[in-house]
Amino acid sequence: MNKIVFTGGGSAGHVTPNLAIMAKLRAKGWEMEYIGSKDGIEREIIEHEGIPFHHIASGKLRRYFDPKNFKDPFRVLQGVGQAYRLLRRIRPDIVFSKGGFVSVPVILASRLNGIPVLCHESDLTPGLANKISTPFASRICVTFPETLRYVKNGKAECTGLPIRDFILQGKASRGLQICGFHSQKPVLLIMGGDLGAKRINETVREALVPLLERYQIIHICGKGHTDESRSSRGYRQFEYVKDEPPDLLACSDLVISRAGSTSIFEFLALRKPMLLIPLTRQASRGTKS
Repeated sequence: MNKIVFTGGGSAGHVTPNLAIMAKLRAKGWEMEYIGSKDGIEREIIEHEGIPFHHIASGKLRRYFDPKNFKDPFRVLQGVGQAYRLLRRIRPDIVFSKGGFVSVPVILASRLNGIPVLCHESDLTPGLANKISTPFASRICVTFPETLRYVKNGKAECTGLPIRDFILQGKASRGLQICGFHSQKPVLLIMGGDLGAKRINETVREALVPLLERYQIIHICGKGHTDESRSSRGYRQFEYVKDEPPDLLACSDLVISRAGSTSIFEFLALRKPMLLIPLTRQASRGTKS
């Protein structure tokens, strides 16, 4: 039986495309396990799917000065050792990486074990983790044709971005029922990413009264960022949604969201009108020619 190990984490955008591939491989009888970080969002998502999850040490790959930059290389080395032993025990046929800082030790350990690696890059320009990983990967799958010029040695192939089939199977009636909404007023879905966005949350709540005159609002705030003091009819808050996204999206008439690549592709597949809020230049690596 074929066996694959997935890795990737740090944000839901580094995990949810893996879920799309997992569903297809599970239907074909593949065995699969996941290597991620102990406290990352990937652990909660993958364990919810019932897939064996293993955590390793990892260091964040920062582009700015931080005292943690001096100790994190040692955490990466520790993670390589842990991933090496895990892979020796699991013995997968292939490793698939969706990026994020936790993927680097896994890819290095895969190379040491002689296991082929496939990486996927969601954005127009490769992230730092994928840049480091490219020399050790067999192939790099990219979302955009323009990204091919950033990957040398002919390793890149434009495959697009995998999206979850179940996101297309939502029912608006279920979404309205989950939120306690009715069908006589349009629904506005607001999300600031899996970790939440403080400024977006604050802005929504400051404008809540006039917004509720026109819309019913689904607000995905991020873990620990709900504000029960602002609860009111027509306003439903979630920290994070697992099984509900298809139904919540199906009942939404307009989406306001952080401009994450995975989210954008899912909104496009559902033909949802969207207002996107990009990261600032200070928070994003941007693009370079």
